[in-house]
Amino acid sequence: MLSPSLRIKQYIKQQPRQARLLATAFLALTLSILAGCNSAGSLEGSASHVPLPSASAATPLPSVIPSPTDKTTTPPRNEEAPAQTAGNNDPVALTIAAMTLEDKIGQMLLVGIDGTQPDPETQRMIAEDKVGGIILYADNIKGLDGMVSLVNALKQSNKSNPVPLFMSVDQEGGKVSRMPAEYASIPANGKVGRTNDPQSARMMGSLLARQVLAAGFNMNFAPVLDINSNPDNPVIGDRSFGSNAPLVTKLGIAEMKGIESEGVVPVVKHFPGHGDTSVDSHLELPVVNKTAAELSKLEWLPFQAAIKENAAAVMVAHILFPQLDKDKPASLSPIIIGEQLRGVMGYQGVVITDDLTMGAILKNYDLAEAAVDTVQAGSDILLIAHEYSNERKVREALLLSVRNGTIAESRIDESVNRILSLKARYALSDEPVAVPDLNKLNKDVVNWSHTIPE
Repeated sequence: MLSPSLRIKQYIKQQPRQARLLATAFLALTLSILAGCNSAGSLEGSASHVPLPSASAATPLPSVIPSPTDKTTTPPRNEEAPAQTAGNNDPVALTIAAMTLEDKIGQMLLVGIDGTQPDPETQRMIAEDKVGGIILYADNIKGLDGMVSLVNALKQSNKSNPVPLFMSVDQEGGKVSRMPAEYASIPANGKVGRTNDPQSARMMGSLLARQVLAAGFNMNFAPVLDINSNPDNPVIGDRSFGSNAPLVTKLGIAEMKGIESEGVVPVVKHFPGHGDTSVDSHLELPVVNKTAAELSKLEWLPFQAAIKENAAAVMVAHILFPQLDKDKPASLSPIIIGEQLRGVMGYQGVVITDDLTMGAILKNYDLAEAAVDTVQAGSDILLIAHEYSNERKVREALLLSVRNGTIAESRIDESVNRILSLKARYALSDEPVAVPDLNKLNKDVVNWSHTIPE
């Protein structure tokens, strides 16, 4: 059997020149980061300790190659430019230099789809818009065979893009579970929190990761680091490990490490903290009247701990904190993302918005403007969970914002730098998976669950 790198090299040879440049650079990026992992141990043992390249490492790039269907883009550059203008051997910079502006914007979009198999709009988002990732929800998943078939088909739709997809899902345990009935159920964080046992939480993370990995996913929107401090909260509840910061921090970080130990990308959520809201942001915009000083004593503590542990990705919530930013919710706020998360807390990893098609945004802000605002604030990946028209609106808004100078292309490069580094760090690929035999995994889940008190 050919090694993954040889299979990729054979694939590269079959691609057009532009794709070969990108694929070769991305392969170099992956192998260089994996070499770093192997020098310190396997990915399983060291994923959390592989440093992401600094966003500032990206080299300033020349003008991009225009899309054949777009008459308003910048003039074309020489195809030889990537190797000549990157100015160094940084594989991230080489990869970015081989990408068009359209390619780069695509990497910043993580989208939901309709139905249980790829329709023409889904295929266009992947093959033409080159979105960076897909998220599946319960409506997309109908049984084990259907789920695996869908995941494989989505990856196949990405065959013309040398950069693999984030295949993501919300698999938290408890009431937020996307896996079909063939999977053994994992209890909610609240139950695990009552054990006060980080080893149990780490095992939970490992089992959640094994569940999603078996179906071909590579990113899980977990753990929840919100502190359940408001009994009237309609959306968090037992999704949280508990009502105090030390407990949530200890168990949340343990779960995060369990997820990443299996080679799945964990996304901690929902910064700056969704635990003290009394409104569901899926429906309306919550407002929390806390100062930065108050947040730093409770809500921010688990996230600060996750950042110290080199968290792969952080999801930012749609919550208005008027004491920090009276105009924009956290997910669109340069104060909360740029000044606090990236500045004060020093986070240099991937920032992902919560779904921009939730009521908190669509009922209060224009989607296109919100997309531009969140990138200016410091977000890297924009989650658009519903409707092809929304994906197109966001994509066009970002393209226009770069072409008219509202957003510098170097700012886009910073985000793509982080995204590609993360994909390489976890050695993501679009390889299909077989329908798994779940007997061993389900037995392990059941045995572990028996250690959790009711």
